[in-house]
Formats: sequence, structure tokens, C-alpha cells
Amino acid sequence: MPHDADAEIKTGSAGLTAALAAVFEDAFAASEGAEEGARIAALFRALCATTPRADMQVFSSWQNGQARAAIGFTRMRYGACGGAEEWPDGSPDGTDVWLLSPVAVRPEAQGRGAGSRLIRHGLDALRGTGADVALTYGDPAYYGRFGFAPVTTDLIPAPQRLSLPQGWQALPLGARPLSALQSPVTCAPAWDDPALW
Repeated sequence: MPHDADAEIKTGSAGLTAALAAVFEDAFAASEGAEEGARIAALFRALCATTPRADMQVFSSWQNGQARAAIGFTRMRYGACGGAEEWPDGSPDGTDVWLLSPVAVRPEAQGRGAGSRLIRHGLDALRGTGADVALTYGDPAYYGRFGFAPVTTDLIPAPQRLSLPQGWQALPLGARPLSALQSPVTCAPAWDDPALW
């Protein structure tokens, strides 16, 4: 298989949801078992089905007509806001915050730069929209390569109680320094499940 530099990056999930859900299922099944693979694929399908288009960004890497890697970003809102209708572009204080998750690379495409290239592409795309902060919940050793650093839930509250608090990480995307965000937190409906955190 060629190196990922030859891959095409696609934006959005329209018409691609099934193919991308299969990427998440294959990747997570290989690393964490079939049950987890099915759960993350179902999460991705639910995100695509229930998240307003303005609150979700999906990027995928393709080679020879096959999806090799995929990532999703969903908008998070902080503070006393009434929801997407009242604050369409972020939180009441003007902070535009996005959650990077899920992230997956098919097992046969791993180690070729597909995930790294896609994450960098997605972060650059968010910067291009004027977004202020990216969050993620995962391995600090992996996400630290992209500039993410662990933060406490006192600084940036999570939507649910975290089973692994050390995995909660933030990355400022622009000149605005990272500052404390206020509860309550509003996330995409599919993320509002304690079992995912």
C-alpha cells in the first residue's frame, strides 16, 4: 500500500456515513474488541444522524476508492446558553470549542501517517473557521504530538464524569490563550452518554 501522502482527503459525511462507520468499526475492533468496534461505529452513525450540520465536521482519507482513516469534530458549548439556536457559533462568551473524537485508522493503513495527516488537516480547517479551542479525550502521548495538553475539568468541564481524567486535553487554535470555561456544557446529543466517558 502506498504512503498516505498519496491519499485524498474528503470533507463531510454526506453519502459516506456507512463507509466511514466501517473504518471506525474495523479500527476499534482490532484494538479493543468487536463490541467496542460496534459501539464506536454506532456512535459515529448517531453523530451524523443527530448533530446539526453546523456543529459537526468530518474528514476522511481515501486510497484507491477505499476509506482508510476518519476523524470527527463536534461543537461544544459552555456557559448558560439556550442551545444552538441562541448561540449558533459557540459559547455565550464567544469561545468556539470543538471536540476531536472519534479518530480511527484501518489496521492495514496504520503506521503510514494517515491519522496524523488527517488530524493536522482537521485542526487547520478549524483554525480557518476562527475556532478557538480543540478538545479531545484519549492518550496524551499520542495527542501531545499535535499540541494537545492535559487540562483539568475545573478549567474546562467535560460533558460527563471522566473515567480517565488524564485523557482530557485541550489545544488553543489561535492567538486567544486558553482560559477557564463555565458549566453547563452542551455537547452533541450522541455524546451525552456516561458510558462513552
